[in-house]
Amino acid sequence: MTQSVKVRSGTVPPPTAPKRLSVPGGTLGSWFLPVVAAVIMFVVIFAVAPAASSYLGLSLLLSSLLPLVLACLAQMFVIAAGDVDLGIGSFVGLVNVTVAAILPTHTLPGILLLIGLVVAYALMGMLIAVRRLPSIIVTLGMSFVWLGLAILILPTPGGTVPEGIVSFVDWSPPLVPGTIVAIVVVTVVVALFLNRTRYGAVLRGSGSNPEGIRRAGWSVVRTKMALYGIAGLLGVLSGIVLSGQAASGDPNIATSYVLLSIAGVIVGGGSFRGGDISPVGTVAGALVIGLIATLLQFLDVPSSYQVGTQGLVLVLILVLRAGVTWWRRRVETGGLA
Repeated sequence: MTQSVKVRSGTVPPPTAPKRLSVPGGTLGSWFLPVVAAVIMFVVIFAVAPAASSYLGLSLLLSSLLPLVLACLAQMFVIAAGDVDLGIGSFVGLVNVTVAAILPTHTLPGILLLIGLVVAYALMGMLIAVRRLPSIIVTLGMSFVWLGLAILILPTPGGTVPEGIVSFVDWSPPLVPGTIVAIVVVTVVVALFLNRTRYGAVLRGSGSNPEGIRRAGWSVVRTKMALYGIAGLLGVLSGIVLSGQAASGDPNIATSYVLLSIAGVIVGGGSFRGGDISPVGTVAGALVIGLIATLLQFLDVPSSYQVGTQGLVLVLILVLRAGVTWWRRRVETGGLA
C-alpha cells in the first residue's frame, strides 16, 4: 500500500514498511490463513477418500476449480481498483458461447471477438474512472449486456468446442496433473507481477492511494484501465478453460461465479478498500470455496444442510482472519490496538 509523498515525476511513491513478513504472494497475515484452510480441506478429503490423492483423483478434484481460480483472480484485479465486478459470471458465459458457437466455424472472427471483449473490459474501467460512476451499477448493467450477447450467439445450450482447446485443457503431464501446474504457474506469475514489479506496485497503489499515484506522474485512469483489462483477460482465460471442460456452450454456465469470485477474494485476504489484495490468498480462497462442497459430499452431509454448512465454514474463516488481523495490529503497535 502506497503513501502520498512528493517524488520525482515518473517514479512510484515508496510503500509503507509494516512490521510483518513480506513475500511474493503478499503479507504473511493476508494469505496464511486461507492457505492453511485449503491444506486442511485437502487433508480431510484425502483421509475420507484416499483415492482423491491419486493422480486421477487430483485431476478430477481440481479440474473444475481452475476456471473459478481464474475468475477469482479477475475479480481480484477489479477489487484492487477499489471496485466490485458483478458481471464476471455473464462475461465468462459469453466467452464460453463464443468458443463453442463461433470459433469452430469462424476462427478469426471468434479470436477478434475475444480480443474485443478484453478491450471492452478496459474501456469499462475507463468509463468508471473518467465519469466516476459506481462500479456496482456499471458492472451490473454490463452483466445484462454480456448475457444478452451470449443468448444472441447461442440461444440454447449446445455448440462444439474446438478439439484443440479440449485437448489443451485435458493436458496430462507425467507425475503432476496439468491443473496443478496451471494453478501454480498462474499464481506465481500474478504474484510476482503485482508484488515484485514497479508497475504492479502502481496498479495496487491506484486503488489504495490514487492521489499519491497521480502526484507521482501516473494516470489513474490508465491504471484503472489496465486493472480492468487484466481482469478481462483472466475472464477470457476462465471462459476458455471452462469451455474445454464442458465441451459445449451455455450462456448461464458461470452465473454463480459472481458471488463465488467475490467470496474467494475476501476469504483470501483481500478487502474492498482497494489495493489490499493477495494473489496467493485469492487462489487459496478460490480453492477453499470450491472444495467446501466436495468435502461436504465426502462427509455425507445431507444436501439440505450443505448450503448452510458452506456459509458457516466461510464465516468461521472470516472470523479467524479478523482475529489474526487484530493480533497482528497489536504486535505492530506494541499492544495499543
